[in-house]
Amino acid sequence: MKLSTFAKTLPVAVLFTSLASLSSKSVAQNTLFQVVSTRDGDDVTVNQGTQRLRIRLACIDAPEMEQNPWGSQSASRLKQLLPPRQTVRLRVVNTDASGRTVAEVYRGNQSVNLQMVQEGQAVVYPQHLNNCAATQAQYLQAEAKAKQQRLGFWNQAKPVMPWDFRRSQ
Repeated sequence: MKLSTFAKTLPVAVLFTSLASLSSKSVAQNTLFQVVSTRDGDDVTVNQGTQRLRIRLACIDAPEMEQNPWGSQSASRLKQLLPPRQTVRLRVVNTDASGRTVAEVYRGNQSVNLQMVQEGQAVVYPQHLNNCAATQAQYLQAEAKAKQQRLGFWNQAKPVMPWDFRRSQ
């Protein structure tokens, strides 16, 4: 392994070690959770017994609710995919500045995060795509195909990326 590759992967390894060692808030990667609610196109609350977690979907960004009609369409689709009491698995990748657990959410073997991108209901979040190194190519291919087919968010003349929209507010 080249030193530069090692230097890039070391912080990720330290992060995973840190996440795994969290005490009462640790999340087992293959533990099953039940959906409590969805908030928008990339935010879901789940629980397992008395443990409740607010999850930010990893590697994607959904249009903001104020980005009409794309934000409400994205939120509606996530609610369809993850209705209350739906059983899901998490692949935790991080914790964000708001204290949310950042994770890929799986319904069976299907990544809900990837499905949202495939359907044009969310976009790849390039600033955080390194959290999905194993599936990065799938995300990029899914977005390119959704964009080419003008699905969902991509069915507009001049799409404003969600992070640019937030910055302008």
